[in-house]
Formats: sequence, C-alpha cells, structure tokens
Amino acid sequence: MAESVWTPMLTPGHYFTRIARALARIGDKRLAAVGFATAQLPVLSALRDGEKKSQTELARWAKVEQPTMAQLIARMERDGLVQREPDPADRRSSLISLTETARERLPAGREILRQGNVEAMRGLSDAEVETLLGLLKRVLANVEAMEG
Repeated sequence: MAESVWTPMLTPGHYFTRIARALARIGDKRLAAVGFATAQLPVLSALRDGEKKSQTELARWAKVEQPTMAQLIARMERDGLVQREPDPADRRSSLISLTETARERLPAGREILRQGNVEAMRGLSDAEVETLLGLLKRVLANVEAMEG
C-alpha cells in the first residue's frame, strides 16, 4: 500500500501559519510608527480600559509563559508604555497598567490594525467575512480543546 503524500499547500494549517506570520510582519512595520509592536497587543488589549493586572494574569491572558511575559513587560516599561505599582493585596507582586503615553497612542494603533484588517479582507463580501469569522472561531475552539 502506497504511503499518502503530504501536501502542505492543501492544509488549512499551512495558510493559518503564513497569514499569521505575514500579519505580524506587516503589523510590526506599521505599528512602529506609533511605538507599538504586535507582540504587545495582548498586554495593550488587557490593560486598555485603565485595567491593572499582575504579570501572572497577563501571562494567562496572553497564553504565554511567565518568563516571556516578564521580558515583554520589561521592554514595554523601558519604552514607557507600562508602569508598575505595588499590589495592595500582595506585597510580593506588582500591578501593571498602561502609561498615559500608551493610552494616548492606542487610538492610532487601533486605526492601523483596523486598516490592516480592511486590506486583508479586500474582495470579500460582508457575508463572506462573517462566514470566515464563524469558521475561524470554530477552528480556534477546536485547537484550544486540543491544548487541554
């Protein structure tokens, strides 16, 4: 019996990976104009409405390991995007929040991301975009279930 040939170009995962990498490259290039990077988006999103969260909470939110989040927060703090303050509930911990500088830049960053999504969906009807979103949400749920 012949072994089946694996053809990556015929698998959704191949396209998910290429799209994600390309959007990250494009996003980084465009967001640099306002001092942001795509890796920062989970933190910016989690803290956008004046929220204050611990590094542990942010790592859980972004689904990354603690050391990865620690490095990201350190870079964002160095760049003046986040600030730390003691956690009144736990003196060993600190709460992270966005600086005024980051909050001022958020609208421009959101517009850059919105425009990127518009461009990425060019040629698709509203109904097709809605269908695509529904399918992607289902695939994401499946992948998250695989993670356990």
